[in-house]
Parts: sequence; structure tokens; C-alpha cells
Amino acid sequence: MNKTEVETFYARLAERTPNPKTELEYVNTYTLLVAVVLSAQATDAGVNIATRPLFKTVQTPQAMLELGEDGVREAIKTIGLFRTKAKNVIGLSRMLVDHYGGEVPRTREELEALPGVGRKTANVVLNTAFGEETFAVDTHIFRVGNRTGLAPGKTPLAVELKLDKVTPGPYRKDAHHLLILHGRYVCKARVPECWRCVVADLCRYKSKTPPPGTDAGSKASKRRGEQKA
Repeated sequence: MNKTEVETFYARLAERTPNPKTELEYVNTYTLLVAVVLSAQATDAGVNIATRPLFKTVQTPQAMLELGEDGVREAIKTIGLFRTKAKNVIGLSRMLVDHYGGEVPRTREELEALPGVGRKTANVVLNTAFGEETFAVDTHIFRVGNRTGLAPGKTPLAVELKLDKVTPGPYRKDAHHLLILHGRYVCKARVPECWRCVVADLCRYKSKTPPPGTDAGSKASKRRGEQKA
């Protein structure tokens, strides 16, 4: 996309979703960090089901340590990889208490030094909690960046760097949420809903999917069924 197309792309997403926010539920910066760590290879909805009761009583690293790894494991057992994640949550809580006075650090390097925290998680926390212009590339944003032509790249880091380069000033802070919501609800992995996409005319994806119920849509659904068979 050229500069004008990119600007239009973001402007339309922002008009459709004026105040984009994470769908993870959290109480403070610490619980946000925990929720993002738990969301790896899991849905936000699934994480919220587990953390909703947990965060009613556990809202600090010290409280998490008092709950203990067994308690954390029991609380998040409905989430994939819960054993490893429980260990990481206790590990990062211990580091926060021992090295940061129970506070979540504000630099990428310090965040990535915490157990279970990678670049994507650090970017989410920096953006959502501290308002920094970071681009956390998950599977949705990776797909949108490549499929639309907004920020093509072979790796999440390549897509992130491209987004950092092309995203105009007014949209940099909200870009992560605008793109992830677009990927989650419109530009879906298996069947993108191009018929209701506000940026379809700017998108480089050639095989535009027709709306369900139309002749073209019925034929497309039939073809997908035949391919599965």
C-alpha cells in the first residue's frame, strides 16, 4: 500500500471502532501482565473465564505468591498449557517482588526478562498499560498485515517493524487494537468476511469472499465442503 492508502486504511478502522481496547479483563497493570501471559495460544474469552474469579482476590504479585503455584494451577486449569503458565506466573511475580518492589517495569528489556514474557507480551503491556506506540504482532495481526498488504513480512518481527515504519502518527497508539479486532472479527483466518470489510477496496487479497446466502456465497461454501471431503 502507498502512504495515502495506509492512511485511509487506518482512518476507516478507527471510524468503525473509535475507542479500541483489549478484550482481556484486568484490574491493574500487574493483572494485565498476567492475563497477557496466560493468553498465549489461548483465546481472550477463555482467559477471562479463568481470571475473572482469580483477579477478584489476587491483584498483586505478593498475593499471587501467597496463592502459590498449586493454587494458580487450579485457578487457570481451563487454559491451555496451564501448568507451564502457572510456573511462569509465580516466577514473574517473584521477580517483581524481589527486584521491582512489586511494580511492573516500564522497559521492554526488563519485561522480557520476566518468565513467560516475550516480545509480543511486552509490547502489549507497554502499549495498553503505559500508552507506548508499540505493535504486538499476534496471529491475527500477522495475518492482516500479510493478507491486506499493509505490512507484509515472513516473521512476526518483520511485520512489527513494517507496521512501525508505515503507521501514521494519529493511529500509532491504537494500531495494535484496531488490527487485532479487525483480524478477529472480520479478516478471519479461514473465511474472511470481505463483504462487510471497510477496507476491502484497499486490500491486496484477491479472492474476496461473497456474503452468505448469495449464489456466489453458496458456491464458495460448497467448494470449501468439497475440499474438506
